[in-house]
Amino acid sequence: MKERQVVDSTLREELVEKVIFDDLQMANALFGAHSENLRRIAKQIGVKINAKGNALTIQGDDLDVSLSKRILSDLYGLLKKGYPLYPTDIDYAIRMISDDRTVNLEDIFLDAVYISSRKRVITPKSLAQKRYIDAIRKHDLVIGIGPAGTGKTYLAMAMAVAFLMKQEVERIVLTRPAVEAGEKLGFLPGDIYEKVNPYLRPLYDALHDMMDFDRASKLVEKGVIEVAPLAFMRGRTLNDSFVILDEAQNTGSEQMKMFLTRLGFSSKAVITGDITQVDLPENKVSGLIEIQGILRGIEGIEFVYFSDKDVVRHPLVQDIIKAYERVEEKRHRLKNEKKPLIGSNIIDEAIR
Repeated sequence: MKERQVVDSTLREELVEKVIFDDLQMANALFGAHSENLRRIAKQIGVKINAKGNALTIQGDDLDVSLSKRILSDLYGLLKKGYPLYPTDIDYAIRMISDDRTVNLEDIFLDAVYISSRKRVITPKSLAQKRYIDAIRKHDLVIGIGPAGTGKTYLAMAMAVAFLMKQEVERIVLTRPAVEAGEKLGFLPGDIYEKVNPYLRPLYDALHDMMDFDRASKLVEKGVIEVAPLAFMRGRTLNDSFVILDEAQNTGSEQMKMFLTRLGFSSKAVITGDITQVDLPENKVSGLIEIQGILRGIEGIEFVYFSDKDVVRHPLVQDIIKAYERVEEKRHRLKNEKKPLIGSNIIDEAIR
């Protein structure tokens, strides 16, 4: 039911629409405790939402009311199909449908990749994430490129564990360059394993989020799951394996070629990285940047790109990434114009 009224302060026509849901229990789950979910939607879209029983009214501009109704309807449909709705899912839904009204949330949120040891269903949370997992299912080599927090490594890990549990591969190999952020292993204390362990810790963290610690430890001990620095891959052939190369922007050209030629029969490989966060010396080419030109167009290889819109961490992370991108764009522009790169001036102008 629609009503129209004029807002006195702006003489702007607004729409008031009533929406009724057929299941009171599902409606309460949709609204959230103390209508928290409704407040979340109202704040982000800029409408007023009032709920009573299994009905609610939405007031605001035509497009905003239409968007709110669409999001609530789609989320309600997810709940009816047994999807456990989290507050952050509302943020992802708003982001996706705002960008593309043709998006079908069920195709994305109901595409279960894996159920973790904590009984949490791991699903894609953005269009790019959906394209990513579909590409991994279809292609033997997938390269995921984008900023931190977009789920590149986490989803690749979930897919690897899912493939292992379904016995589609015999082992998982997780690797990343062992030298990052200017630190050299020779200057660090301990033997080789103690030296590389801090660099591999993020991979262990993601693994332990997929399965309980004891089970993961046993699989690592048996060699079913291997976590090792990239240098340890040299001279090997990885058959029947799901291989993940993380932080690939910090591989050199020769390292990347070495990794790509390790892939054996019945294996899959996923390469992830952020080409804006290269820690290599300036005179050294990033293997991840280079392969975009070398491998593009080869059948069986797929590139998937992520942006700040795909960030699935704290909402502030998205804003932080955007802020750094503005500064980086300014720095590149000044470099091309051959102007002095004074840090404070770059930042001040980027903020403006």
